[in-house]
Amino acid sequence: MVNATQQQPKHRVVIIGGGFGGLYAAKALGGSSIEVTLIDKRNFHLFQPLLYQVATGTLSPADISSPLRSILSRHKNVRVLMEEVVDVDPQAKTVILRQEELPYDTLIVATGVSHHYFGNEHWKDNAPGLKTVEDAIEMRRRIFMAFEAAEKETDPEKRKAWLTFVIVGGGPTGVELAGAIAELAFKTLKEDFRNIDTTEAQILLLEGLDRVLPPYDPELSAKAEASLTRRGVTVQTKTKVTNIANDVVTIERNDQTEEIPAQTILWAAGVKASAMGKILSDRTGVSLDRVGRVMVEPDLSVSNHPDIFVIGDLAHFAHQGDKPLPGVAPVAMQEGQYLSKLVKARLKGQSVPAFSYAEVGSLAVIGQNAAVVDLGFIQFTGIIAWLIWVVAHIYYLIEFDNKLVVMFQWGWSYFTRKRGARLITGDDAMVEVHMAGSAGSDSLRVTRRDRKTPIEV
Repeated sequence: MVNATQQQPKHRVVIIGGGFGGLYAAKALGGSSIEVTLIDKRNFHLFQPLLYQVATGTLSPADISSPLRSILSRHKNVRVLMEEVVDVDPQAKTVILRQEELPYDTLIVATGVSHHYFGNEHWKDNAPGLKTVEDAIEMRRRIFMAFEAAEKETDPEKRKAWLTFVIVGGGPTGVELAGAIAELAFKTLKEDFRNIDTTEAQILLLEGLDRVLPPYDPELSAKAEASLTRRGVTVQTKTKVTNIANDVVTIERNDQTEEIPAQTILWAAGVKASAMGKILSDRTGVSLDRVGRVMVEPDLSVSNHPDIFVIGDLAHFAHQGDKPLPGVAPVAMQEGQYLSKLVKARLKGQSVPAFSYAEVGSLAVIGQNAAVVDLGFIQFTGIIAWLIWVVAHIYYLIEFDNKLVVMFQWGWSYFTRKRGARLITGDDAMVEVHMAGSAGSDSLRVTRRDRKTPIEV
């Protein structure tokens, strides 16, 4: 006879990925009778919308990062594993890690996306993208090292190349990077060097479509481009990058080919799904879109696998409107919270309606006192939009101490135009400046450890 007092096994939810979707699902399931395991390769949650500010020296990585264990510590039913998932077995209902296998009753996959070079992965070393802390630190190193190298350069053409910054991609990340670098060159650094005039820097923003910020209303896109131009950014739309090699960007524009010498090339042109998308497709037969995102059902589940869900940037949700939901933080947050309600309802034998995203608007910052905001029913530009952008990003930062630090840093930067995180760091990608070996030569050579050959400067 079964003991009437014997407890039923707890429902096990495994969440892969500690980004916005995974973290919000874990938080919403916290305090319940459900056994939750959150797995991530990192031990921290990264607030990616502000990663460009790390890349341009306004904030430090710790300002926009929070330890996952600290965030979830009060939820005793949630544990965090710093591990890497290498496979999934839907039949056995297990997640396969490097060291062990973990059983699940419900699986939530929220592993996001990475850079997409459209079949030109060899461009990666020359044009880093911006998705991780390491990416941001590498960008920061390249940006500030360019000014340092230009300060020592005596050849005008080579100095021009050091002071040329090319950003590939005119979406929100590209626009934010271009605006931030322009503020560096034309305001923050202009009194800091003696042999160069940083206002001679060229910041080029290249976009393949006919306008920047393509997902936004055309009028907002036009205002964003005008604001960038006023800040000293050269915007080139309908421009296709055909090659990146030897510190030269080759472009096609108006049926003309042009080569742009530039020592600093930054990639913001596209994304591709994480490897988990392919794993799920192989194991479940679910369809993927052209960049590898998982085609999900109206309840965010995988077709024919009602116990497996995909959320965040990895999910292709095409059940609301005439195009998929955008890969932005509010979508992932709402999806994570929705799944917590769905799982709890199922355990009670209840059902919930299909997921529906509540639009909260689109925001992109261009520079100090300049942004574009589309709330759907109303649009803003200029300082009002910038203030909305500031408040929204402070609000969504995860922990209170991060909110205080970022508010202080932004206030300091606003009134002094100083940036406290202008550090050139990185042992694995160090820039070593030394005299070229030829007798009588006073030229400098910069050897980057992430390059196969030295660059004459």
